[in-house]
Amino acid sequence: MSVITELKDLAEKMNANPVHIENEKDRVFQVNLDDAGIHQIILKDGRIEMAEGTPYEPEVTLILSDKNFSKLLKDELNTTMAFMTGALKVDGKIGLALKLQEIVKRYQ
Repeated sequence: MSVITELKDLAEKMNANPVHIENEKDRVFQVNLDDAGIHQIILKDGRIEMAEGTPYEPEVTLILSDKNFSKLLKDELNTTMAFMTGALKVDGKIGLALKLQEIVKRYQ
């Protein structure tokens, strides 16, 4: 399964049960992946949308490998260690990168 399919599956799961995201502020998270390219995760009005490329201005951009993003989506990535070792780079508000991880954890 591709990492983008995993992301779409997670977005569907979140939208089917938005209890953990319905009170979150509207945000744009961007992920720059080695093989799968650039994708945006848009949290708007308590729902998750996805976009390919950069149609919106992201508040935070995560730069990592497809493999590590897959691990992040499964809550199997130690983001602190990945950040410290350079396997995860963050451009923008680092607190929002942690917020994305927190949201993902809620759906595991």
